[in-house]
Amino acid sequence: MTHQEIREKFLKFFESRRHKIVPSSSLMPDDPSVLFTTAGMQQFKPYYTGAADAMHDFGSLSVASIQKCVRTSDIDEVGDERHLTFFEMLGNFSFGGYFKKEAIQYGYDFIIKEMGLKIDYVTVFEGWKSTGLWLIKPDEESKKIWKSLGLNDEQIKTGGFDDNFWGPTGEDGPCGPTTEIYVNGIEVWNIVFNEYYKSKYPEDKNDYKPLQSKGIDTGMGLERLAMVSQKVPTVFEADLLKPILTLTPSELEMRVRRIIADHSRAIAFMIADGIRPSNKEQGYVLRRLMRRVITYNFIAKTDISLMHPERGREGSQRTSTSYGMHDIFAKILEIYGSYYKELNADLIISEFEHENEKFMQTLKSGLKELEKVENVDASSAFMLYESFGLPYEIIKELGGAKAVSLNRKDFDIKFKEHQEKSRAGAEKKFGGHGLVLDTGELKAGNEEELKKVTRLHTATHLLQTALRKVLGPSTDGEVTQAGSDITAERLRFDFSFSRKLTPEEIKKVEDLVNEKIKEDLPVSFVELPKSEAEKTGALYFFKQKYPDKVKVYFVGSSVESAWSKEFCGGPHVSHTDEIGRFKISKEEAVSAGVRRIRATIE
Repeated sequence: MTHQEIREKFLKFFESRRHKIVPSSSLMPDDPSVLFTTAGMQQFKPYYTGAADAMHDFGSLSVASIQKCVRTSDIDEVGDERHLTFFEMLGNFSFGGYFKKEAIQYGYDFIIKEMGLKIDYVTVFEGWKSTGLWLIKPDEESKKIWKSLGLNDEQIKTGGFDDNFWGPTGEDGPCGPTTEIYVNGIEVWNIVFNEYYKSKYPEDKNDYKPLQSKGIDTGMGLERLAMVSQKVPTVFEADLLKPILTLTPSELEMRVRRIIADHSRAIAFMIADGIRPSNKEQGYVLRRLMRRVITYNFIAKTDISLMHPERGREGSQRTSTSYGMHDIFAKILEIYGSYYKELNADLIISEFEHENEKFMQTLKSGLKELEKVENVDASSAFMLYESFGLPYEIIKELGGAKAVSLNRKDFDIKFKEHQEKSRAGAEKKFGGHGLVLDTGELKAGNEEELKKVTRLHTATHLLQTALRKVLGPSTDGEVTQAGSDITAERLRFDFSFSRKLTPEEIKKVEDLVNEKIKEDLPVSFVELPKSEAEKTGALYFFKQKYPDKVKVYFVGSSVESAWSKEFCGGPHVSHTDEIGRFKISKEEAVSAGVRRIRATIE
């Protein structure tokens, strides 16, 4: 069964069982506690806690999706037969609509009846006991359900917290015991019974509080399902990755070829979701993946002796200067382009080539310096990283016998020491201020940055109104907020819209914002009961649950005649002239039906 057939079968299966099909969210999550979207449930986290209303937003208490994900914890393991950085997760979710019986039945029916596969065994939670008392009881209910479906005692295994309890994504959130389905000895589907909430700062580290409404959260890796369905031994031989793998240089060992195939796919999707290489957060991970691929590219075309010592010290320059990243990215679009319209070959290649040009200037120097080092330990490795940008993985790999004692733990200690020194220097520079503001949406490290994000925050309000006025209700849909993130450098605003904005539309939006800034309109707020606030026509973020009494910030002389008004907690400038010159730096796709604007102020 091809990956296209699996996708179609999965979505039709759950749509016929009254699930609303929801598009994949961006790899850039709304949740500030995680760098990337790592699971299908992340975009639905507020619906488990009651912070958002599923019936209002989806018209159903149950949804299904195919979510693009990135996980960074396994980067060092990529290259073996199963670890990946980018993958897709098939998932069905329920927010009080159904629970264990239905979820297990769905899992059984899909694997057995739809996919035609055989379940080897399943696992259930064995419970959690402390000082002789059950803090969380064994999941006997799931055992009974599986037995009713024909599984015997030998096919129902138990596992503890590490195997059969799904913790929250990030540091807090919904969680609960799981049951896992194994096919051909491989875990293909994890069904989580969300019935607890773990706090970010619990009074006790074992503080798991029952959720008011129990929910279902499942995850089934598309790559693994394709692998067992297509009866191939590794995920790299299934039809999602094999066509990419065949384009990698055959002269490199298979582990390295797998790394190139995996990382190239992750790079393409990260760029498509607006991530750019940098030295922090998501951009740091993207740069790390890019530079790993670039280094292997360099290896493939130069026969570096550190990689192949049996070929001699000199090495030989290959005729080809590239092993075909254009072809690899084109193949990725061929496989995924019909499902993820945000993928843009020209943009992906342009960003990759730009990073390639920058990194190649230091790579050769760094590798020469590496050859000079007699013993590569954590200190010398960090020096190579800091001075030449050589990633740990490349130093470890190309260092060969000289780097045998180097390990990630010691390198990370050196990296942390460097960060602490940098932070201490910044605190001294800014008079001892730490992070003075972090609401998730707004981040500022000192009073000066706080002033900047305040200006940018108010500019975001003007931007949303300008977008609605310029684009208006049309066949392309009405603009509504889909997320935002503001730092001292820029604002990022996501909004629902089905197509790319034209250059003329972008200029009209920018000009309209600047026009309102020049008018020096007052910015004020009124505090109202939520029901009354809604009657004012103020905009609000549909994913957020608001208290009974809310603040409505408005731009203009009164809330009734305001040019812009939104539910918001602040902070804001007092007059629009304080914002400064507004400039849109980029407009791009985030996911199907969602666009993103990045803007700055001067």
